[in-house]
Amino acid sequence: MIRCEHLTHIYGRGTPLQTQALTDVSLTIAAGEFVGIIGATGSGKSTLVQHFNALLRPTAGHVYLDGGDLHARGVDRRRVRREVGLLFQYPEQQLFEETVSADVAFGPRNLGLDEDEVQMRVRRALTLVGLDPDRFGPRSPFELSGGEMRRAALAGVLSMEPRMLILDEPTAGLDPTGRREILGHVGRLHRERGLAIVLITHSMDAVARLAGRVLVLDRGRLVAEGGPREIFADPARLQALGLGVPQMTLLGQRLRERGLPVRPDILTVAEARTAVLEALRVRGRSHGAL
Repeated sequence: MIRCEHLTHIYGRGTPLQTQALTDVSLTIAAGEFVGIIGATGSGKSTLVQHFNALLRPTAGHVYLDGGDLHARGVDRRRVRREVGLLFQYPEQQLFEETVSADVAFGPRNLGLDEDEVQMRVRRALTLVGLDPDRFGPRSPFELSGGEMRRAALAGVLSMEPRMLILDEPTAGLDPTGRREILGHVGRLHRERGLAIVLITHSMDAVARLAGRVLVLDRGRLVAEGGPREIFADPARLQALGLGVPQMTLLGQRLRERGLPVRPDILTVAEARTAVLEALRVRGRSHGAL
C-alpha cells in the first residue's frame, strides 16, 4: 500500500536552521498490515509518517500509494488523505464543534456527501470507538473525559473511512484505563475491519502485543525491521538506541540470569506465565533425577 524509496527529508534546507530528519529510508507497508514504529525522541518517526499521506514533500526520494507517486503531477492529495488517515498526538486539541456528532461529521460533510450518508458515517465511527452515538453524539466534546475526547477525535478520522490509519503516540497523557481503551479499539479496528495500522509509540509492550512488524528508527535512518520477537531479542542493541524492551521480555531476561531456563522470546504476560511454569517443571524433573 505504501512504499518509500530512498526517502530523505531536510527541514529549513539552505538556512542556518537546516536539520536532516530522514536519510535514505526505504520501506514498504502492505494493505491490512499492523506496523509499529519505534525510536528515541527526535529519531524521525513523526516526520516519516507525515510523508505517507503527502503532508510533507520529500527532499529526495519518492513515496508511493498503491504504486502511484504521491507528488506526481495531477495527484489528488485530498483523496490520498482520505485513504490514509493520520491522528496526531493530543488530537483532542483539534476538537472544535459544539457537539461530538458535529465534530465527527466535519470531514464527511466536506466531502460533499448527502446528510443521510454523513449521519450514517458518524454513528458508525462513534460505535467503532466505543462511544454510543445517542448518548455521546449530542454532548459537547469538552464535557468528555480525556480518554473519551481522544476516542471522539479518532472517530473523526474513521468517519472518512480510510484504508490506513496512522497513530502518532495515541495514548500520550492518558491514564492506564484510557490507554487500554484506545489500544483495545485500535486492535479491534485491525482485526475486525482489516484496517492497515501504523502505530508510533514509546510503549514497547503495546508494540509487542499488537504489531506484526516493527520498524526501528535512529537519527533519521531505518536501522532495523522485523517481527517483534526478532526486534526484541537483542535488548542490548535497543538500549544502545535509547529504547527499552517489553516488561515480560525483561522479566525473562532477569529470570535467566538467576538460572531459571525460560525461553528468551517472551513478549506477553500469558507467554511469561506459560514459560515460567514450563521452566519450573523442567527444573523439578532435573532435580528429581538427581
